Amino acid sequence: MYWNSLTYFGDSMLLLPTGIIIAFFMAWKVTGRFTPLAWLFTFGISGFLVCISKLLFLGWGIGSTRYNFTGFSGHTTMSATIWPVLLWLLSGGLHKRLRQVTIAVGFLLPVLIGYSRVILGAHSPSEVITGLIIGLSASSIFLITQRHQIVKAFTFSQLAIMLIVPILLVSRGKQATTQNMIEQFAEHITGHPAWTREKLLSQLG
Repeated sequence: MYWNSLTYFGDSMLLLPTGIIIAFFMAWKVTGRFTPLAWLFTFGISGFLVCISKLLFLGWGIGSTRYNFTGFSGHTTMSATIWPVLLWLLSGGLHKRLRQVTIAVGFLLPVLIGYSRVILGAHSPSEVITGLIIGLSASSIFLITQRHQIVKAFTFSQLAIMLIVPILLVSRGKQATTQNMIEQFAEHITGHPAWTREKLLSQLG
């Protein structure tokens, strides 16, 4: 139950709307004029890499039997991209040391989410590790390039407005169908059933 609850914090149903909400509030709370665009680019690149890796496997079986790799873990990649940036944004009004701790939590949470994907049998270690590398690289590059920007503090009401949609999504716990959509698209463009992990691993024999 604990791992199922934790893993939802990396689900696309929660993270995709949250990523867009972050961009809107960046336009309001961050002094950098192009910061929201830089964020949307970072967010989009991470999602694109996940989708491409999954499409290559589902459509053409491009993966690794040796490392049990069928594509980057979407939960891990996107949570590693979003959570450090979200907590950077929300902690703009905090004392420097407390803000650093808050952002550090943003980097730790995706590691736990990735671990939950392995525990639940949704992904192999290689898929989680590569997802962490991509996501944490993306969020780190964004934060480094935006380190000189001033982030204005949130009032309680502003914080409530920003978090109302994510909180509602978490309370519902509905999962995204992104994987099924990519699978159907792969079958449509290739004209044959999507590859499966079982088929990949059967090549070991």
